[in-house]
Amino acid sequence: MQPTMFLRAQLIIVLLMLGSILLSACGGSAPTPTEAPAPTEASAATETPAADPSNEPFVFGMVLVGPINDGGWSQAHYEGALYAEERLPGSKFIYIDKVNPADKPNVQVVQVVDELVAQGAKLIITNSDDFKDGTREAAKAHPDVIFIHASGDDVLTGLAPANLGNVMGKMEYGKMIAGCAAALTTKSGRISYLGPLINDETRRLVNSAFLGARHCWTELRGNDPADLSFEVTWIGFWFNIPGVTLDPTQVANDFINSGTDVIISGIDTTEALIEANKATQAGTPVFALPYDFEGACAQAEAVCLGVPYFHWGPAYLQILTAAKQGTWEPAWQWLDPDWTDINNKDTSAIGFIKGAGLSDEASAQLDEFIAGLADGSISLFTGPLKFQDGTVFLAEGEVATDEQIWYMPQLLEGITGRSQ
Repeated sequence: MQPTMFLRAQLIIVLLMLGSILLSACGGSAPTPTEAPAPTEASAATETPAADPSNEPFVFGMVLVGPINDGGWSQAHYEGALYAEERLPGSKFIYIDKVNPADKPNVQVVQVVDELVAQGAKLIITNSDDFKDGTREAAKAHPDVIFIHASGDDVLTGLAPANLGNVMGKMEYGKMIAGCAAALTTKSGRISYLGPLINDETRRLVNSAFLGARHCWTELRGNDPADLSFEVTWIGFWFNIPGVTLDPTQVANDFINSGTDVIISGIDTTEALIEANKATQAGTPVFALPYDFEGACAQAEAVCLGVPYFHWGPAYLQILTAAKQGTWEPAWQWLDPDWTDINNKDTSAIGFIKGAGLSDEASAQLDEFIAGLADGSISLFTGPLKFQDGTVFLAEGEVATDEQIWYMPQLLEGITGRSQ
C-alpha cells in the first residue's frame, strides 16, 4: 500500500471511532420510530378519500410514556392518533412508545424527537406531564415543527415557544362520575383511590372523584357524609417501576385488606381491576373503576363499575387538519365532554362506559347524576369547600374558575392521604 493510501485508511478508521464515541456520550440513541399499522378494511370503508398520491404525506409523530397496549393512558392516545390518521387524507402516523425511566433509562425526549423529525414528522405530540420540559426544549430546537403537549400548560403560563400548543380533556367530570358510581355501589362506605404521582393534575382528579362520591353518597343514597371513607395512596409514578414506585398490586391488596370494597384507579394500568377481581373470586366482593381507556373493563368485566376515558381522536384530527392546512395557532385547550352524548367518538373528549358490575338501580341514578352535570344543576366545585389543612378553597356559594381547578395545591378536607 502506498503511504498516501495508508494515511487515508488510518484517517477513515479514526473518524469511525470518533463517531462511535460521540454516540455513546449521548446516553444511547433513541429508538427508531414505528409506523402505525394500515387501517383495516372495516375502518377504511368509512374514511375520507385518499389524498393525491403525488403529494408528500403529512407525517405526524407521537412520543408516548407507556406502551401502546397498556389498556390505559398511552393506548388511548395511540388509538386517538389512529382515528385522526384514518380521517385526514394524506397523513402518516409514526410513534415511539415506552419513553420512561424503566423502559428507556438513557433516552431523553429531545433525542426521541430528533428521530421523529429525521423521519419527516411535521407535528409531534408528547403525552406525559413529565415531558413538559423536554417538549419545550425540543420545540425550541425544531422551530419549523409543531409540538402539541397533552396535559401541559406552557401556553397558559407564557413559557411556550410559538410552535408549541397544549391540549387536555376535562377528566374532572369523568372522575366525578367514577366517584358517584363508587358511592352508589359501596356497602362498606370505604372507597380507595390508587394514585400515581402527586401534582396539580392528580390532586384535582382525586378531589373530583371525592366530590362525586360525596354528592351521590349523601344526595342520592341519603347517607351521612361522616360515614363515607375516602382515602388515596400514591405509588410515585403513572405505572409500576420495580424498585422505584410502590407496587400497585400490593397497594390494591392493602386497600382490600383494610375493608375497601371499591377502588378507583388513577394510574395508567389496570392492577386495581385485576386485584378486585381476584378478591371477588376468592369470596370478598370488591369492585373497581380503571382509567383512561374505554376498553379497560375487558380485563375483569364482572367487577368493573365503569371507566372514565379520554377520546383524543376529535381533538387530534382538528389540530392536525389545521396544521396541514397551515392555519394552526398555539392554544391551551381544556376540552369539555359533549354533554349531548359523552360517548360520541366524533365529538366528545371525555366519556364514561358503564361496567357490568354496576347494578341497574345504580345505573339509573348515575344517569341522573350525569344529567345534572350536563345541565349545570350539579356544580361540585362550588363552596363552601376547604383544603386538608383547614384553609378555605371556596367560600359559600363561590364557584371555582378553570384556573383554580387546574392549579390545585391540596386535597380537600374529608380525604385521607398526602397532598404533597
